[in-house]
Amino acid sequence: MNKIHEECGVFGVWSPERYDVARTCYYGLFSLQHRGQESAGIVVNDDGVFTSFKDVGLVSEVFPESRLSQFGPGSLAVGHVRYSTTGSGARLNAQPIVVNHVKGTMAVAHNGNIVNSYELRDELELQGSIFHTTSDTEVISYLITKARLHTSSIEEAVKEAVGRLKGSFSLVIMSPAKIIAVRDPQGFRPLCYGQTDDGRYVVASENCALSAVSAHFIRDIEPGEIVVFDKDGVRSCRDYCGTAPGRMCIFEYIYFARPDSVIDGVSVQEARVKAGRFLAQDYAVDADVVIGVPDSGMLAAMGYAQESGIPYEIGFVKNKYIGRTFIAPGQKQREDLVNIKLNVVKHVVEGKRVVMVDDSMVRGTTASRIVQKLRDAGATEVHMRFSAPPFISACYYGTDIPDSSLLIAANHSMEEMREMIGVDSIGFLKRERLHQMVGLPEGPTPEEPCGYCDSCFSGEYPAGRPSQLGKYRFETRISENE
Repeated sequence: MNKIHEECGVFGVWSPERYDVARTCYYGLFSLQHRGQESAGIVVNDDGVFTSFKDVGLVSEVFPESRLSQFGPGSLAVGHVRYSTTGSGARLNAQPIVVNHVKGTMAVAHNGNIVNSYELRDELELQGSIFHTTSDTEVISYLITKARLHTSSIEEAVKEAVGRLKGSFSLVIMSPAKIIAVRDPQGFRPLCYGQTDDGRYVVASENCALSAVSAHFIRDIEPGEIVVFDKDGVRSCRDYCGTAPGRMCIFEYIYFARPDSVIDGVSVQEARVKAGRFLAQDYAVDADVVIGVPDSGMLAAMGYAQESGIPYEIGFVKNKYIGRTFIAPGQKQREDLVNIKLNVVKHVVEGKRVVMVDDSMVRGTTASRIVQKLRDAGATEVHMRFSAPPFISACYYGTDIPDSSLLIAANHSMEEMREMIGVDSIGFLKRERLHQMVGLPEGPTPEEPCGYCDSCFSGEYPAGRPSQLGKYRFETRISENE
């Protein structure tokens, strides 16, 4: 893996009348496609009868018009786009997960990573649960199902299950009559809701998906909050709110979220421009042009140019028809795809000193190839700037950042990295700039519980670490247990 990949996107809709909720879900998922490109799924609820379809591929591939039109009308729906962080990207792990049980059918869509999923799964299996997937989301569904047997309502069962979970989870859960939105007590992953003019309630990972279905943003769901949507309106359970400091993933602002989203009151676009400005202040250099690596580095590049006074130009053209380079079958194929994915605009860089801004660096191989492209196009100097601090640790909360042995910054000095990627100078966003970037205090305090998670930059894990590491911990080979 040479770039950080998205985690997941969740979406749900509750309608007061039967409606084409599958299409609403489709448009919402289309707007969240940037959060996951491995698989997609939609479940429609028509008076308690669930119809579902999910498969590997992009939203448009999984749901052509012929497939979408087969759903028919319904009053509730949930959807999901996935990039796997626990379990493989196979079809069996696609979401939403549908569970049929004695109290009624349930569908669960999950964004995040459950730190204690191994222990919970082991406990549930010993009690007779039979798992059909290798994802941690199925653990959540079984916890809710088990609690539902002795609770008075689905929301009570959800509340009991949430009390067992550690880690990051933004959930959209559908019962026969309700949509339930849940955000973990530390708020690692975003979740919000809105309403359309005709009374439909919509829940989504990002508010850009609300706009796509003509829903008006109402508010972000608070860390620890459980929100229920049904015929009686909207109600909130806040039993877990304030039980832990807020820890929104800082990388949502740096890379994951769409630029037009606003998360917990902070504009993603403004945060990225600020990061670029800070880079210009902390790593000034004489240069002729500033360019950004599409798409995630372009806003930070604009900020760098604004602060430094160096002209900003479009230095790369991105081939938008190239798909997911990270799923190419081998390293050589991945390198070939990267080569044709970005093309240098030669007249912008030829004979010039170039500042190139990207969001982050994992192994450094992609960065070195891009730098070589600039050299080949005639750039006389290349100065690399990253709008994230150096990755030094793995992430266990829903981001596919590998262990530190694979991270270039965890194993090499700044000078070594500069030489390895072939640039004249290198600079990473300073960790102390993160709170300024999003307008938050420097970490949570007893007086101000709002903060962020930067475990991949610090090695500090506010929700702990899993006892069993690895994305494929539920897919162990027989020989590995001998």
